[in-house]
Amino acid sequence: MASGIVFRAAKADPSAVQVSAATYVRSCVRWARRCEVPIVAGLWQSLPMGGTSTATARLRRIVIGFGAVLAGSGPALAQDDAGFQAYMTTLRQQALADGVSRRTADAVFPGLTLNQRVIDLDRQQPGATSSSAIPAFAPYRAQHVDAARIARGRQTYQAQRSRLQRIEQTTGVPESIMVAIWGHETNYGSYTGNFDLLRSLASLAYEGRRRSLFAGEFIAGLKMLDRGVTRDQLKGSWAGATGNPQFLPSIYLRLARDGDGDGRADIWNSPADTLASIGNYFVDAGWRAGQPWGVAVNVPAGLDRSQVRNRLVSPRCPRVFERHSGWRTIAEWRALGISSQGRSLPADSVMATLLEPDGQGATAYLLTSNYRVILDYNCSNFYALSVGLLADAVER
Repeated sequence: MASGIVFRAAKADPSAVQVSAATYVRSCVRWARRCEVPIVAGLWQSLPMGGTSTATARLRRIVIGFGAVLAGSGPALAQDDAGFQAYMTTLRQQALADGVSRRTADAVFPGLTLNQRVIDLDRQQPGATSSSAIPAFAPYRAQHVDAARIARGRQTYQAQRSRLQRIEQTTGVPESIMVAIWGHETNYGSYTGNFDLLRSLASLAYEGRRRSLFAGEFIAGLKMLDRGVTRDQLKGSWAGATGNPQFLPSIYLRLARDGDGDGRADIWNSPADTLASIGNYFVDAGWRAGQPWGVAVNVPAGLDRSQVRNRLVSPRCPRVFERHSGWRTIAEWRALGISSQGRSLPADSVMATLLEPDGQGATAYLLTSNYRVILDYNCSNFYALSVGLLADAVER
């Protein structure tokens, strides 16, 4: 899934400064949704037409001034639109050369317009800061592993149990992990994004900073139409993720699955297809059946952390992985005095790393290679820990 391109991460986990292309997209989703409802459209019509109150007059002046700003930006907007349309001619040629049908191209390209708002949202993403301070995990956990999400997860778990069991038998991916990903990504389908995916991807490709990535995802979106996905279904985050599991178009083409036997991989409306697709993603990313993602543990006060420090620098998400210890077997961790807080530790031969998200003296976690699979979905320690903890809570 990784494209080899590195991006700045969003606010979800400030330790996740460099992420893969797909991870970058997912990290933007929740923050972007707060901006998806236009606040200007219809404002003029909502103003009182009668009366002479100072507040009303002031508000009218604000609206008129806003309109003047828009009018003054007309030439620049026209220039951008002309450049966008010229680039669309090039992108159309690329799409046809890459196998997109002429019928699909003819249906899509004439209606595409530049979405400056999407470009603005992309440019507003926070970058790296000079501070090395890592915020506490507890507030993030409270937001994403809250009582309501756990309760709805348990309801989903029970309602989809027969399907989940079949998928787990086929893939080895635990039922609760699939439910937790769905819950964390879109709160079980409650919000999946309302941006026109093709317009967003075309605009981001035109903007140019990551043209290869977004042009490729745009063409993948056209291929989704060729496969029978409807134009109305291609809605999602401004950054290009769509459906219940928030897949990029390229991931949909490669890993989405038909879970209910109707011949379509409908990750927007079908729980069966959604869960089957998540399970398939985890298999592709290397999930090992029979191993937990991790276990909450106690760390003895006298542990010499310099002896277990990770001395390797990961080429992927280095700020995320630098917080992990080096790999040790569970038996070796036991010998160092690490003990479980409740759940059984994996077999002694299983390899694990130690992560202390809130520093020494707080809850720590021994993490198996399956934790790295969750990180493949979104390269953030806070995200991956929350998915694992939500999964644990759902299956209790």
